[in-house]
Amino acid sequence: MQAVVALVGRPNVGKSTLFNVLTKTRDALVADFPGLTRDRKYGHASIGEQEFIVIDTGGLSGEAEELDEHMARQTRMAIMESTLVLFLVDARDGMTSADENIADELRRLGKPVILVLNKIDGLDAASAASEFYALGLEAPVEIAAAHNRGLRALLERMRQHMQEPVEHVPEQGEGGVKVAFVGRPNVGKSTLINRFMGEERVVVYDMPGTTRDSIFVPFERDGKQYTLIDTAGVRRKRSVREAVEKFSVIKSMQAVEQANVVVMMIDARQEVADQDLHLLGFILEAGRAVVLVINKWDGLDEHQKQKIRDDIDKHLEFIRFAEVFFISALHGSNVGLLFGAIDRAYESATRDLSTPELTELLEQAVEQHQPPLARGRRIKLRYAHQGGMNPPRIVIHGNQTELTPPAYKRYLSNFFREKLNIVGTPIKIEFKGGDNPYAGRKNRLTKRQHSKRKRMIRFVKRREQKRRNRR
Repeated sequence: MQAVVALVGRPNVGKSTLFNVLTKTRDALVADFPGLTRDRKYGHASIGEQEFIVIDTGGLSGEAEELDEHMARQTRMAIMESTLVLFLVDARDGMTSADENIADELRRLGKPVILVLNKIDGLDAASAASEFYALGLEAPVEIAAAHNRGLRALLERMRQHMQEPVEHVPEQGEGGVKVAFVGRPNVGKSTLINRFMGEERVVVYDMPGTTRDSIFVPFERDGKQYTLIDTAGVRRKRSVREAVEKFSVIKSMQAVEQANVVVMMIDARQEVADQDLHLLGFILEAGRAVVLVINKWDGLDEHQKQKIRDDIDKHLEFIRFAEVFFISALHGSNVGLLFGAIDRAYESATRDLSTPELTELLEQAVEQHQPPLARGRRIKLRYAHQGGMNPPRIVIHGNQTELTPPAYKRYLSNFFREKLNIVGTPIKIEFKGGDNPYAGRKNRLTKRQHSKRKRMIRFVKRREQKRRNRR
């Protein structure tokens, strides 16, 4: 199970800046679910090969009355979801009573905490840190998130904490292809899994949010092993009546991380919502294969069906590589087609691609459409090889590759997808530049030319001197 790191602290102490640094994003909106809990954002991050999920929380005033209200109803949820808390304080402001109140609350919740002293740039860090020892936490890690100072020490401290055992979600039948079913509450995820199983293995009740946690169900079909993962839904804050439902987001995200293929379900009787787009964005960021399912298709007239198709074409253009199915989980319409799409998506995501094949396709792509000029010179793409699976990663080597425009990258991605018949999974294209093999020779040639020029100058001077002597 991936570790989950929550960022907490007063407003304007630099939580969002640190979030952007950890997730390597500019706007920190990797998976933002508006209104679920105010100002909470979710994102991917990693330390070396170790990946984890980061939660950016809204600021806490630390005042007693407001602390009870907002800490209990919002930030506590992020803390309880987390396996590690980064408690940010401001070195310029010094320790405040609000910091003391937040520290007391964190101690009561019993989660591992790293105290992070931010904004140390231009200050005596040791002097600024001394007063924060009174909080009774570990020695603070001193950083300047806006300037990337002290981050190596912070990441090392985080690595030490995340090496400790993390509570593991029970997974019955971990073998085979893991398929996560995600979407908003009451979209029909449990009903669809029950239709596959032919029995009531997952609780189904016509009330949004019935599923509280991710449920792992072993399944066999045509001799193939699968693990079906039913997740709790994601919904707006105004629709939430029970606090336990707020825990569903992190569970759904972890299920996506664990899955090989994600079945993204959308209710045909509702418009495509921001929650659907944000969840799809998170799935793509995680690089998972996707099958898009429009449920509750039965009973709609042709006008309604066409409106839904137009809505999907308008809002989901960025995921056109995914196969789309219009089904009724309740009545079984078109449900039998889904496992074929799941198998195709998994096969595409995990296919072994040879270097000769990829290089030949790269040459064909370049022959059909040359790379543009960059700084007056043609970008040269020489060869390609596979850099990873799930999702397929194609690494292209050449000269001036860092100047390849986004439009040409999309062209290459679409070209490889078409020629390799890859469906249901994103393709990651990476570029690597090579050193100029003539750079050294050029420098040596310049030295020889310079030496020859000096000899010529000496020769000319000696000749002129002889002429003067004759006179």
